[in-house]
Amino acid sequence: MSAVPELDPDLLKKYDRAGPRYTSYPTAPSFHTDFGPEQYSQALQGGKPIPFGEENPDLSLYFHIPFCDTLCYFCGCSMIVSNNRPRIQRYVSYLQKEMEMVSALVDPSRKVQQLHWGGGTPTHLSPSEIRSLGEAIHKYYSFSDDCEASCEIDPRELSEDHLRALRDAGFQRISLGLQDLNPRVQKAVNRIQSLELTSGIVSMARKLGFQSINIDLIYGLPHQSVGSFAVTLEQVLELDPDRIALFNFAYLPKMFKHHSVIQPEDLPSASEKLQILIQSVQRIATSGYRFIGMDHFAKKDDELSRAQDRGDLYRNFQGYSTRKGLNLIAHGITGIGQVGATYSQNLKTEKEYFSAIDEGRLPVFRGYELNRDDIVRRHVITEIMCHFSLNFAAFEKLTGQSFRDYFAAELNQTGPDSLQSMAGDQLLRIGEHALEVLPMGRFLVRNIAMCFDSHLARTRSGGSFSRTI
Repeated sequence: MSAVPELDPDLLKKYDRAGPRYTSYPTAPSFHTDFGPEQYSQALQGGKPIPFGEENPDLSLYFHIPFCDTLCYFCGCSMIVSNNRPRIQRYVSYLQKEMEMVSALVDPSRKVQQLHWGGGTPTHLSPSEIRSLGEAIHKYYSFSDDCEASCEIDPRELSEDHLRALRDAGFQRISLGLQDLNPRVQKAVNRIQSLELTSGIVSMARKLGFQSINIDLIYGLPHQSVGSFAVTLEQVLELDPDRIALFNFAYLPKMFKHHSVIQPEDLPSASEKLQILIQSVQRIATSGYRFIGMDHFAKKDDELSRAQDRGDLYRNFQGYSTRKGLNLIAHGITGIGQVGATYSQNLKTEKEYFSAIDEGRLPVFRGYELNRDDIVRRHVITEIMCHFSLNFAAFEKLTGQSFRDYFAAELNQTGPDSLQSMAGDQLLRIGEHALEVLPMGRFLVRNIAMCFDSHLARTRSGGSFSRTI
């Protein structure tokens, strides 16, 4: 499963189009405001479990910390540039109020197996705020002894005390934003971060006992070239991270106004961008990393690799996850959770979020309740995205349905984006007993998953989804 093929530029170009990343199915554009606090409350109390599949009653917790010191022009996250410490402290206090409300609805026997802080920049909190929030989370929720806890960090404003505070709060894993080490690229995206600074943080984290370190890179940024990015990649490989994420820059100035600061003519051409991807993938694969899927690589003894070997790899709103089927409870503005057969999203602004909590309402403004067909399709898409295959007998045992009968329309469809077209291009194989994603298809796995998405025709928009390559 981990082999990386020789990438065919023509095929990558042929299938390069806007599409979901499938951190959920259905995806967020299908969420609606008829789902609100009442429905979320019922879900938290076990109102609608899924009828079959991977659900685990235990919990994964996500906390959205939206604040950042500066604006990175490539950013596509929900974030707030602020150094107003009272504002940040107020937000942390409301996270604790939200936890008090939510945890009261959750059976205390359900243990937290995963914890993730994302942003924004969680380490824009002070060390004392990190410790305070960590203590509150452990006050309101019960944790398993082997809870996996990860946090996104920004090396540019990080002290050793920040890392010690994270360790005190139970974190063993960190993810560093880096993107590119070339000074011209860094200036163009307003993120100045030296190799020396990054290396120092990696060394410090290892000294403090963090078990796994991920480094994020982005290709397609202004002024990048095949040669310049190759230099960055070699420097990153010297740091020897446990995981590497290689993301495609989604240039979406209509969705993110700050993207318009980047001039289109400064972006690498489509062919240059493609060559950066191809060269980088091959280099990472020859450096002791396993291709997990889409844009993630991990060392062969990393937990991501082991989870894929066990069949436990999963997709949720934080990307690839090592523990299948946990109920994901999200805290903070814009946070998206997955509880039972539902998705829910929190209010998007501080004002709305604070008002809801002050009024004793769960701060949810939209969501989605999955029907049986959604759950069947989610299972198929998850298997394809995580394990590059789907066994027909296992599918029938789980769902009570014949795969070929249930997906007859998808299997018989013709056209440039169809399963038949992809099979003809050797991206996948539909055999007697299984659908198998072939090596080249693993880099176009989003396109394959899109064939099973019954919501896509209603939600597809070139401005809503990033490109698949």
